[in-house]
Amino acid sequence: MNSIGVDEAGRGPVIGPLVVCALKIPDLNRDVLEWIGARDSKELTAKARKVIAGQIEKAAEKHNWGIGLVICPPSRIDLNKSVSDLNTLEIELFAEAIRLANNSHQNGIILADACDSNAERFGKRLENALGENWKNWEIDSRHGMDSIDRVAGAASILAKVCRDLEIEKIAAEYNFDIGSGYPSDPKTRAAVKKMVEGNLPADCLRWTWSTTSDLWSEVHSTPIPIRTEDGRGIIQSSLDDW
Repeated sequence: MNSIGVDEAGRGPVIGPLVVCALKIPDLNRDVLEWIGARDSKELTAKARKVIAGQIEKAAEKHNWGIGLVICPPSRIDLNKSVSDLNTLEIELFAEAIRLANNSHQNGIILADACDSNAERFGKRLENALGENWKNWEIDSRHGMDSIDRVAGAASILAKVCRDLEIEKIAAEYNFDIGSGYPSDPKTRAAVKKMVEGNLPADCLRWTWSTTSDLWSEVHSTPIPIRTEDGRGIIQSSLDDW
């Protein structure tokens, strides 16, 4: 029997990507995760997460586990918003990560940390997204799965560490403190204000988030540009121009 734990990191931030990780292991290897100390990433310090993530990756290589990591950039999040909602995008990302983690015809159980307010609905939608090739896999979709099941907890660690590394790269690129990336963080709000001072908002921002659009309007006194696939953006005219 195999288990695939799936979780995400970075659903709510205004800066940086949304990361989804799926981890597939044979159930006979669960004791390895217990020995490593894998559990819900929120229960660990940033330093502990990095150490444990490294141990998970080494164990995955040794025992031939599957890791599927999907980094969804802000541009994809913004473009998706014009045609769908965030829950639907996360279903797509979960399905992508699961396929990357399991490239064989083995079966087992998928342990998903539900992102929808209705956990059962999230599981049904994930089942539909995976399609017929996954009909032999059971899907257990619950809120807080990362704290319920150790495999999902390990996936949450890998997702969070990856997301944190992406934030570190952005901070290094801009050479100023961007905080956690969440709108409630004063350092992040200050960083976003700097990042909207140019002709277009920075690529690492989620343009469709109210934090970005509000600060853009405060700086430029115009509506925020609409993100396009070529990355140029469509400049919206101010009502004062009419």
